[in-house]
Amino acid sequence: MRWLRGLLLVLCCAGAHASERIVALAPHLAELTCAVGACERLVGVVAYTDAPAQAARLPQVGDAYGVNLEALLRLQPDLVLAWDGGTPAAVIERLRGLGLAVETVAIRDLDGIGAAMVRIGERIDAPDTARAAADYRRRLHELRARYRDRRRLRAFYQTETAPAFSINRRSPIHEALSLCGAKNVFADLPALAAAVSLEAVIAARPEVVVHTQQEDQQAMARYWARLPQLPPSDPRRRVVVDGNTLTRQSPRMLDGIAELCEGLDRVRALEPFNAAK
Repeated sequence: MRWLRGLLLVLCCAGAHASERIVALAPHLAELTCAVGACERLVGVVAYTDAPAQAARLPQVGDAYGVNLEALLRLQPDLVLAWDGGTPAAVIERLRGLGLAVETVAIRDLDGIGAAMVRIGERIDAPDTARAAADYRRRLHELRARYRDRRRLRAFYQTETAPAFSINRRSPIHEALSLCGAKNVFADLPALAAAVSLEAVIAARPEVVVHTQQEDQQAMARYWARLPQLPPSDPRRRVVVDGNTLTRQSPRMLDGIAELCEGLDRVRALEPFNAAK
């Protein structure tokens, strides 16, 4: 592979004299890099990187699960940020085998987003690391304090409809629901995301359903029309959020959580549900 040998030679000769050039192998890793003030150092991203605009315009080298090695190497990165739990281990090993510096970043919970900013920022000596991490932690603390004493609602976080899927307690969405004063009715699912039957939904007795605006809204309406005995059959008891914020493990996730909490508060303010006869 003559092209590969040539690109590796370029990388070797560029060495430590080049300014740091970063490729982020997940959308949230690009956002975290920008959050700590190093957006101008990004030279490549993956599919679905949509924020900030500066990162969204960069060349793409694949998606979160597969990488185009030729496209990546042409960018001559000094550092590749990989998603621990998303980027396949074989890809990480391959990149390291080619002599590239790869930093894996894991985020397991909401506090982990702040920790990831610190880790990335310190790794690349980013100028805004301390401020960005402090701002994130402050906002998270304020949200937790604001919604700590809310009346708990039985909540079903739903994706898809045929069949419906939900998430268990290992998902960051579970933590977001809990922060907003909601109980995830499918917290004990055997997998991070799993299908749930109509019978399971009826047995779970959710008071509210949460789904993203990226879902098929008409399909959601048809699904709940089949369950008139449950509160979410009332459209007012279905909280619709922006999945690009709520599911992104970056500072933007707090925007999604704020939207989620406000939606749940609107449901709490409704009169008691009377099942359709």
